[in-house]
Amino acid sequence: MPTSPRITFLGCGSMNEAILGGILAGGFPKDRVTATVRRSERAAELRVRHGITVLAGSEDAAANRSAAAEADVLIVGVKPAGVRAMLTEVGPVLKSGAVVVSVAAAVPLDLMEAALPAGAQVIRTMPNTPAKLGRGVTALSAGTAAAPASVDLVSSLLAGTGRVVQVPEEQINAVGSVSGSGPAYAFYLAEAMAKAGAELGLDPELAAVLAAETLAGAGAMLAQPGADAAALRRAVTSPNGTTEAAIGVFADRDLPGIIAAGMAAAADRSAEITGELNAAP
Repeated sequence: MPTSPRITFLGCGSMNEAILGGILAGGFPKDRVTATVRRSERAAELRVRHGITVLAGSEDAAANRSAAAEADVLIVGVKPAGVRAMLTEVGPVLKSGAVVVSVAAAVPLDLMEAALPAGAQVIRTMPNTPAKLGRGVTALSAGTAAAPASVDLVSSLLAGTGRVVQVPEEQINAVGSVSGSGPAYAFYLAEAMAKAGAELGLDPELAAVLAAETLAGAGAMLAQPGADAAALRRAVTSPNGTTEAAIGVFADRDLPGIIAAGMAAAADRSAEITGELNAAP
């Protein structure tokens, strides 16, 4: 495989564009990247923003096959229900040794491998939206034929989007319930904090700024080497103080249990979607 592999993005929605931006921010050459999208307007937007080759009309099998045929790394960003058909479509034209990476939630490795020629190198990923800012977390699960060197290559390409971790596929739903869906939990908390602040008499816009900046700052503290969430919380919680009063209410109403139940629901739903995809013709 060349020093700078040729990368093709099949579909370039928000998540694939976040990955694209992270790869390019790391200095990857733009002339080694191609993407396919459905609309010509979107293609023009991506060309201007990123300076890469973009083919419009990704619903056209010829366009997808043309882009896939030149790829050393093929990053599939279509909706989960469309992954099987997309891989079946492009599989026959893939280079020998090409690595196929899926960012589609709940699509299992065995489904991808079954849709591709025997021995295809497949990697399943679970990214999250902070990848857009280089602060994401992406979990990788390697297929049966994925060589360690290919896993390392994909990990290095994704490093520009943030942290990259490797997990066995049986843990990917749990990962999704923590980091995949996790940004939405943080945004939900910010919404609730801002609303409560407004109800306490703050200007709503000010309350929203206070909530957002507080969560961003707390996240930055958690990102420091050796940071421990429980220790950081205790450091802010003075005995018999205001924070302790709030934490006491959260504990009395079993906020940890509510969060755990929500995360379990997210993991269960991912497993259900996988079952639906496997059952589809």
